[in-house]
Amino acid sequence: MAFDLIVRGGTLTDGRVADIGVRGETIAAIEPKLEAEAPTVIDAAGDLVSPPFIDPHFHMDATLSLGIPRINASGTLLEGIALWGELKPLLTHEAVRERALAYCDWAVAKGLLAIRTHVDTCDDRLLAVEALLDVKKTVAPYIDLQLVAFPQDGFYRSPNARTNTIRALDLGVDIVGGIPHFERTMADGTRSVTELCEIAAERGLMVDMHCDETDDPLSRHIEQLACETQRLGLQGRVTGSHLTSMHSMDNYYVSKLLPLIAEAGVSAIPNPLINIMLQGRHDSYPKRRGLTRVPEMLKAGIRVGWGQDCVLDPWYSLGMADMLDVAFMGLHVAQMSSPADMARCFDMVTHVNAAIMGLDHLGLAVGKRASLVVLDAADPIEAIRLRADRLCVIARGKIVAQRERSRTKLALSGRPDTADPWHEKPTRTH
Repeated sequence: MAFDLIVRGGTLTDGRVADIGVRGETIAAIEPKLEAEAPTVIDAAGDLVSPPFIDPHFHMDATLSLGIPRINASGTLLEGIALWGELKPLLTHEAVRERALAYCDWAVAKGLLAIRTHVDTCDDRLLAVEALLDVKKTVAPYIDLQLVAFPQDGFYRSPNARTNTIRALDLGVDIVGGIPHFERTMADGTRSVTELCEIAAERGLMVDMHCDETDDPLSRHIEQLACETQRLGLQGRVTGSHLTSMHSMDNYYVSKLLPLIAEAGVSAIPNPLINIMLQGRHDSYPKRRGLTRVPEMLKAGIRVGWGQDCVLDPWYSLGMADMLDVAFMGLHVAQMSSPADMARCFDMVTHVNAAIMGLDHLGLAVGKRASLVVLDAADPIEAIRLRADRLCVIARGKIVAQRERSRTKLALSGRPDTADPWHEKPTRTH
């Protein structure tokens, strides 16, 4: 039985060592040893073979715009939003498109092959919407790109946001978004959650709402989002992103809230790099870090994935499209330090994020799309620890990125010529 491509001898994320046979765009076989040939063979012996990395929360219309027209001096979320308001009139279709495509190149190099990006719908030109719809078509051969209609300045607060959001959906944007905590009043925020969920229900779309991205423990729009999800029968199609106010909420209220979210089947996407950078800016000490209650959510049965959110834009001046960086920071801030929890963080940026985005065609199984990553690591925990090099990235059965194996040689008196010190596991002595 012939294949177009074989990945030989890799260690899968569940610990099995196997050959993966690819035919066309599909994984056709996963066996301990494939007695077959292929025109392209990748030797993955000793390396981790993983499903592609997935980012369920990003802002591609703003990415790589750092410093235009200025830097966020306070480092706060609100100044970032104000700065984005200054940048919007300066945007051109070509500039948004080129920055987004450059970011997608970075993503492919890091094995990031599916991204959900929010796109601002408060600009009457819908320039960014049209640019990212163009990008979506361009990258379709190698990246699954989902667009969220996001009324950045408030669905009711911004004069034309409601009309423009519906226009964006009519143009083909995939998902309904919102930002209830940025409305003028809590009541308006609540109303916006209800109407946006009704729009999604009428159109058969998913919902992904920026929800309670604030240090205010009284910002509780996630409660309304869970309620509307059940009322409208949207279970499994709704996501609450950020949820940082939960970090500061009363424990009794949270004990009521988490079961409501779980019962409604609402997913959660914390964004650890950006959440800990933007939140707590008004605190002295002790200083809140803002990440939502990830271990408690997981224990309650809520589906939780990690998101990147921003790279080199008005809100975040770092980043490089690396979901292993996101998992690394997430497990630190959430104190998920057990081996099982660290492995779970890897799963969150692969399998779980794919499930949140509804990408059932991705995964390491026969019949799934042949999109996968070979990493210079022995297992998922080592991959996070090292932020391991992506040695080979395959999208739809084609190699789209390769990297030479990186090694460092030491020249230290009395010490061995260690070619790869980071992979060495120290011997403990007691």
